Amino acid sequence: MEHAIKAYGATAKQTATPRELEADLLLKAATRMQAVHDAWEGFGPALSDALLYNRRLWTLFIDSVLSDDNPLPRETRQNLANIGVFVMQQTFSLMTDPSPQKLQPLISINREIAAGLSGRG
Repeated sequence: MEHAIKAYGATAKQTATPRELEADLLLKAATRMQAVHDAWEGFGPALSDALLYNRRLWTLFIDSVLSDDNPLPRETRQNLANIGVFVMQQTFSLMTDPSPQKLQPLISINREIAAGLSGRG
């Protein structure tokens, strides 16, 4: 049964659109940060791993929206880049002064953008 689940997951990833994949990745990052928030223990491996995952994801998004060949309208690209800057600032703030309240904006941003990408927003 487990093999079938893995095969289905691999097929689903192959047939997902780029928007669906981006939404899934944002939700995965939000879920990881929410788990850390809900079981808050301060700055430890779980927080560090969740922030690293989210930071890497947003680094890719920022790089993509700043690319000259990105098809999104200029204003949309600029707005996403600005959100990315906020995400990075909030991440570094969490690393220097951890608190569960600082995680909430990052979780909300990821969920809201994922909802927009998947047509639920």
